[in-house]
Amino acid sequence: MHDLSVGRATGLSRQVTRSVTDAVAEPQPARSRGLLGSLPPAGVAGHSRAARQETPGARAGRAGGTVEGRDGAAPGRAARPAHLALAARPAGTRGEESLTREPWDSGTALSRSRAGGERQRRQEPQRQHESGLRGSTPVDARREAAAVPARAMGAPWGRAGGRRFGRRRSGGLPRSASALAAAGLLCTALAAYFCWRQLPPLPWASSAPPRPVGVLLWWEPFAGRDSGARRPPDCGRRFNISGCRLLTDRAAYAEAQAVLFHHRDLVKGLPDWPPPWGVQVRGPEELELRVLDDEEVAAGAAEARATSGLRPPGQRWVWMNFESPSHSPGLRSLAGNLFNWTLSYRADSDVFVPYGYLYPRTHPSDQPRGPAPPLARKRGLVAWVVSNWDERQARVRYYHQLSQHVAVDVFGRSGPGRPLPDVGLLHTVARYKFYLAFENSQHLDYITEKLWRNALLAGTVPVVLGPDRANYERFVPRGAFIHVDDFPSASSLAAYLLFLDRNPAVYRRYFNWRRSYAVHITSFWDEPWCRVCHAVQTAGDRPKSIRNLARWFER
Repeated sequence: MHDLSVGRATGLSRQVTRSVTDAVAEPQPARSRGLLGSLPPAGVAGHSRAARQETPGARAGRAGGTVEGRDGAAPGRAARPAHLALAARPAGTRGEESLTREPWDSGTALSRSRAGGERQRRQEPQRQHESGLRGSTPVDARREAAAVPARAMGAPWGRAGGRRFGRRRSGGLPRSASALAAAGLLCTALAAYFCWRQLPPLPWASSAPPRPVGVLLWWEPFAGRDSGARRPPDCGRRFNISGCRLLTDRAAYAEAQAVLFHHRDLVKGLPDWPPPWGVQVRGPEELELRVLDDEEVAAGAAEARATSGLRPPGQRWVWMNFESPSHSPGLRSLAGNLFNWTLSYRADSDVFVPYGYLYPRTHPSDQPRGPAPPLARKRGLVAWVVSNWDERQARVRYYHQLSQHVAVDVFGRSGPGRPLPDVGLLHTVARYKFYLAFENSQHLDYITEKLWRNALLAGTVPVVLGPDRANYERFVPRGAFIHVDDFPSASSLAAYLLFLDRNPAVYRRYFNWRRSYAVHITSFWDEPWCRVCHAVQTAGDRPKSIRNLARWFER
């Protein structure tokens, strides 16, 4: 009898042990409150394998014909957050599909879980394929979110403790393996962190100031080769360009990242080039002006070609010119591949520096002030300031035709001009309604201070003769100037000017641009000097040379 009692007790103990084991293997349904802070949004969970399974409710809702997005939300509608779906789940639901694919009964016993789980695992590949082909309605999506357990919502980990909710599947990792995986990830992250600290900073993430750039001005433009060195400008204060080291001492030639050569001084007189780099020099006089004998002048081009290949590594030679091709002698005598960059008024130059430009008006003090000049100060009709009078020029020929139909006051030291009054050019021109902004030659983008300073800044309407109207309209609004090409003859242009003189309202329309724009006048030669510095700072290291300078500039 005692043995029988002991045997029964032992059997009961074993049964309790099996029950406890089953309870551990089949954890009780988690309370919805405990899952609120542990599940990510449904949009993140949509990438898990189980999240793509089709629930019975979704299959039942296919009759509605609504096609949803991949994550269970209709296009244009956000998916329901997982924590809201779980909060709406009745206590005790498991989220497992029954063998008969009927809607889930919240009272399903735990004893059916194992068998149902094994059958479901065998059916998962087929159901995943079906879910990728069939759609479901938004209502079914909410039922699916409420039915799928935490592991199907893409939340394999619980709170900070790293506990796993739901049944541990046969393909899952044991706790020891999970700990090893976590440790491995931590070691990888630490190794990446310490390795990353050894890498150089990314160029786009660097907040360091621009590297100092040395730009050597080989000559003072138009000042003569015997003139003293000028004081370099402050690029940061005047043009908001920092990191510039402007040089005038030729002894610093090797320290310059760029050397600036002015074309007129380059071809005027005897050749004067930097000494060949890497060649032993005899003394400091080699860095000064090197004047050649007359018999050596013809060899200037050959010397330039030889010198071009012997310069400090990475140094750029910049050709600078602000005259038109018609007034740029010696272009064809320059050797090919001698210069790396071009700097001129041409928009296709490597360093584009126009004579002037318009910029958006931001302050009432921007020049010229006011929406329009006061007409009461306009005493004359047409003015023209000309310094070089040449009867062969198109502008002089057009002047002779125009002056036969309308009075034109000419100022200057040559031709029929008279000296400018003491008040200066701008105040003199401001007294006239129109100004003849005639260029000395007609070339692409050759639009000089005659337009920007003498007309627009002075407060008068420019009558332009230069490149065609389309070229002007690249830089100036079409209603801000009058082009001679708009009229079949000079007499018709004169008639239009007289019409505007009698109609002030129409005349004022030519100043509408002043409501939005102000005029910038290029400062020679400080601004080109600083612009070269900025170009070096922003340019890459890819080498470049001008193969045929004359062919490019004369086109």
